[in-house]
Amino acid sequence: MSERESVVIAAAELAAEIGFEDLVVLDCRFDLKDPTAGRRAWEVSHIPGAHYADLDRDLAAAVSPMTGRHPLPDADRMARRFSEWGIGQGTRVVVYDAASGAIAARAWWLLRWLGHPRVAVLDGGIDAWIAAKLPLETEAPRPSSAQFEGAPRSDWVVTTETVSDPGFSRQRLLDARDASRFRGEQEPIDPVAGHIPGTTNLPFSETLDGTGLLKSPAELRELFASRLQGDLEAPWGVMCGSGVTACHLALAAEYAGLRAPAVYVGSFSEWIRDPERTVATLTDT
Repeated sequence: MSERESVVIAAAELAAEIGFEDLVVLDCRFDLKDPTAGRRAWEVSHIPGAHYADLDRDLAAAVSPMTGRHPLPDADRMARRFSEWGIGQGTRVVVYDAASGAIAARAWWLLRWLGHPRVAVLDGGIDAWIAAKLPLETEAPRPSSAQFEGAPRSDWVVTTETVSDPGFSRQRLLDARDASRFRGEQEPIDPVAGHIPGTTNLPFSETLDGTGLLKSPAELRELFASRLQGDLEAPWGVMCGSGVTACHLALAAEYAGLRAPAVYVGSFSEWIRDPERTVATLTDT
């Protein structure tokens, strides 16, 4: 990996390192409307050596009546899963999906949350790999194990209790969902449409260029500055529907050289679990 190894890696760079003993690749393809589609796609073909990481089963805890759709997994359980994939303290990890990093960023963020710095997202995902005419395989990787040790960073997480606090600065909580969902014009996934009052919309797609790659650090800094009133030094946070694409904003922020935002893992799907919590729509703002 290059000096960007904690953020993104290009397809050609990854191809040059496939087969290295200290490299683990995770395939994070997932479709919210068809939860088994990602695993089926992995079974058909995947980047050589890639393990499949299921968003629902591996990268989230079980859903309860008061949580969002992808709750934060228990740190010890997550560490055991990383160990089962062969990720140890010195292991380099590359994660990818079929959505320009929108799903893979969750695995990237979980590793970073637990203190593992050597993880990158494949820039452009498997589409970039295929476009470069790089090899795929159908075989599952051999079972492996390692000893992953991580300590969760509590300051990297925002809770519903914090967001509900009148003293919390919601303007600095950026919502990564599409603008139409944020405005409440449509809601294809959750039972309530709209957004948390006072929050700011920054669709994760705006961090990408026309080819599905991350924009340059300078462009990203300008984009974040436009949503954070020019103040890139004060604490801020990110959210989305269920704490997944929010991690893509965290990824883009690190690539831009900004301070790490805290992730509201419960996000909108947890916020609306309690009907007493207010929701804003376009007609309300």
